[in-house]
Amino acid sequence: MENDKGVLVDLYIPRHCAATNRLITAKDHASVQITVADVDAEGKAIKGQGTTIALCGQVRSQGEADDSINRIATKEGLLKGVWTYTR
Repeated sequence: MENDKGVLVDLYIPRHCAATNRLITAKDHASVQITVADVDAEGKAIKGQGTTIALCGQVRSQGEADDSINRIATKEGLLKGVWTYTR
């Protein structure tokens, strides 16, 4: 939460699963958070910048983590032509 000056004042910021939008609780020891670094034209990481993907333990236990990461990374513009939705 931010105060009236725009300064972040909360000590704990809860995370939500990027695949299911479920709250990742403190007891979810199977959850992971992956940060894909942004790079410049030379391929060097830009310090402090990247895209974060958090997955809850349920997604991982069902074997959906790989597909979820590919889908989210494609949506964020990190991958092209890897994930397509077909039914």
